[in-house]
Amino acid sequence: MSEKQAKFLPFHSINEFMLPEYRQTVLTAVFNHLEQLSGARRGTINALVRRMVSVPGFRNSALAPTPMKIKGSAQGFERYPEFVAQILQAWSEINAPLAAQVYELLKARGWEILPPEADRSKLPGFLTEWPAADTYDVLNETYRTMYPDSTASEDDVRLMAVWIGGRLPYSVTEDPDEAEEE
Repeated sequence: MSEKQAKFLPFHSINEFMLPEYRQTVLTAVFNHLEQLSGARRGTINALVRRMVSVPGFRNSALAPTPMKIKGSAQGFERYPEFVAQILQAWSEINAPLAAQVYELLKARGWEILPPEADRSKLPGFLTEWPAADTYDVLNETYRTMYPDSTASEDDVRLMAVWIGGRLPYSVTEDPDEAEEE
């Protein structure tokens, strides 16, 4: 009997797959909608900003004006996996309808994933195996077929697929669940 062993990449590995402009878009969305998040999530993000983000002129970066906080957070997003995890979990909560749609898309394609409301920030990172048949283009095309009225951008669908699926396309395989059992 073989034990199932999964390989994880730390959450900040996602920066290798994100354009800097899109990273700014995600940070902007989160910081502009902090009031929509639970008090616990908001508190965790503010604590991480206080510890990991440097905003010139502010001893407590969490008290900086939002545009300055967003600009300073890019470096924290690049360096700290726990910061990335909280920002992406907040982003998925802010975009809950998209999260539910991408969850349905991935389930329809046979992915074994946690429900959309699960707190993925508690996971150790991203799984490294990605199904070869589910390229970003295929997922976007399938999403547009399933949800033709959606206004979500291709980048949003891709990021949500990564976050909800809990995987980065680091190692593309025919059957990712088999590869993780090795």
